[in-house]
Amino acid sequence: MKKVLYRHLFSKVLGLTLLLFSTSFYAQEEAEAATDVATEETADAAGGDPAKGKQLFNQNCAACHALERKMTGPALVNVEARLAEDEGLDKEWIYAWIKNSPAVISSGDAYANKIYAEYNQAAMTPFPTLSNQDIDDILAYTAAPPPAPAAATAATSAGGDTTGSSSGISNEMILGALALVFALLVIMLILVNKTLRRIAEANGVVLEQEKEKRLPLWKAFVQNQFLVLVSVVFLLLASAYFAYGWMMQVGIDQGYAPVQPIHFSHKIHAGDNNVDCKYCHSSARVSKTSGIPSLNVCMNCHKSIYEYAGNPEGPSAEDLANGYTNEFYTGEIKKLYKAVGWDEENQSYTGDSQPVEWVRIHQLPDFAYFNHSQHVSVAGVECQTCHGPVEEMEIVEQFAPLTMGWCINCHRETNVKVKGNAYYEAIHEELSKKYGVEELTAAMMGGLECGKCHY
Repeated sequence: MKKVLYRHLFSKVLGLTLLLFSTSFYAQEEAEAATDVATEETADAAGGDPAKGKQLFNQNCAACHALERKMTGPALVNVEARLAEDEGLDKEWIYAWIKNSPAVISSGDAYANKIYAEYNQAAMTPFPTLSNQDIDDILAYTAAPPPAPAAATAATSAGGDTTGSSSGISNEMILGALALVFALLVIMLILVNKTLRRIAEANGVVLEQEKEKRLPLWKAFVQNQFLVLVSVVFLLLASAYFAYGWMMQVGIDQGYAPVQPIHFSHKIHAGDNNVDCKYCHSSARVSKTSGIPSLNVCMNCHKSIYEYAGNPEGPSAEDLANGYTNEFYTGEIKKLYKAVGWDEENQSYTGDSQPVEWVRIHQLPDFAYFNHSQHVSVAGVECQTCHGPVEEMEIVEQFAPLTMGWCINCHRETNVKVKGNAYYEAIHEELSKKYGVEELTAAMMGGLECGKCHY
């Protein structure tokens, strides 16, 4: 029997694959160890831990300060070195300023009063709970800020995963080796198949038998009159059903999710940051309509939040696929600044504002009356009852059909909250006797009367 050369080739490729796996794993461990050593050396050189300093900076300083730009307070990149070089101030002065800035100002310190006058005579909030080591960590972070995450973002966008970015070449080699092994297996199967066919033909084995001739399927269907009649009746009924369903959807915009001129992520605001719906839509508590919040409401937060730092857990694969990166959200904040006329550099309004043409999503017919305050303030209905889980929506869409039948079903199934409401308590006893129930629904209290909604 002849020796099959591809067996030896397969063994060699398998060995090469294992070697590549072990080499890439060792290289990755070496890279991680080098990174850890570099981080420790940076922390020792700066006299603090930049990683801890970043956390403390975000918790205590980020609301008013940024590293590279002026905000409510001055930029803090290399602040320790700049104060020592320009003003001759040591670290003890920084300790005193951070822990109790009003006291430093009151002492008559020249530089403290200069900063106080430059920033609208607003003293910095004291942080007496921060220890000297905490301040050292913050200064270490400002002295050696981490590099911009552009490379990491690019790697994530390209591959969907940032793990193993330092060993990308090794991964490509491994994938190539696996592809080669798979190709060899396919070739082996093809050769084995041909060999078995030759052996079968040599021994007179018939591999395929001639199929019996039979009537084509469509001819058999046409010749069966009963089957044709049943099929025609079924198609007519199905067509009528789908035509009725299509006509009943006219004027219903459930699932409508238009693109807005400025992208607003309810998932980030109402979900990740737990912003109450009625903070922006405040008129929903006292008015018929929920109202569109003015851009000044947005600026209450975005005077200080000028860029999107991202979710601590990192962007999801779905967000990356849709282009929802940190840079995208930061660009939308810039659109807000342009519309409201906000000068980032001088932290002031220019007066050159532009209207934002928001696209309306929920639209009831003109002949239907709906009062938000009656449902939100009186009935205590949650926003999600009608608008769905907006805290999970990146782009808001119409969640409910908002049809007459949908509203009537809600009135029939929703119990009225009578506790603490003198108006409802006065008539609750009589209506309970009339209907013989303990809980009253909106329908029992006139919620199905035509004039309630069609005035």
